[in-house]
Amino acid sequence: MSKRQVPAEVLLSYARQAELYRAQGKYAEAEPLLQLVLGVSEQQLGSRHTDTVRSLNSLAGIYQAQGQYEQAELLYKRALAIHEQQSGPVHSDIATSLSNLAGIYRVQGKYEQAQPLYERALAIHEHQSGSTHSDTAQSLNNLAALYYSQGKYEQAESLLQRALKISVQQLGAEHPQTRVIQGNSMILLRLIQRTKKVLV
Repeated sequence: MSKRQVPAEVLLSYARQAELYRAQGKYAEAEPLLQLVLGVSEQQLGSRHTDTVRSLNSLAGIYQAQGQYEQAELLYKRALAIHEQQSGPVHSDIATSLSNLAGIYRVQGKYEQAQPLYERALAIHEHQSGSTHSDTAQSLNNLAALYYSQGKYEQAESLLQRALKISVQQLGAEHPQTRVIQGNSMILLRLIQRTKKVLV
């Protein structure tokens, strides 16, 4: 076997092992595997191949989990640029990349940078999938989390109510996404109630 050619099944095995490490919180073990997968994918498949972009997002997620936000941001931006060039401005993959990048900004408190990205992701999902799709519900939840972080509780509550209604209808009350949105709603409602008591 040529040193420059790694079989696709080997790359897939590395990627799966890295995902297992990520799920276990073993980010230091996952990182070199994903770096290898990304490097080989770029070399063998090209910098704009679907597998390469998937590797960019996976490695960015590892960096994000470790608090290495600058590295994660660079990779998410690369993935977003590739999606925009290949798919146009309103593809669901672009919405995912926008949400990933916005998440990096949100955890760093860069709310002004995060908000237009979350809003654009929501608009894409509504355009592509409809206003009652589960992807739209997830985007509503993401934007609500940003509003929560900014102390905009009424705006967050309105979005979470929409998101929960959609998620229950489309996925069911027991689905993990529904449970997450429901949990966020309960946390927010308790906070709003406490705030009202303090103001009285």
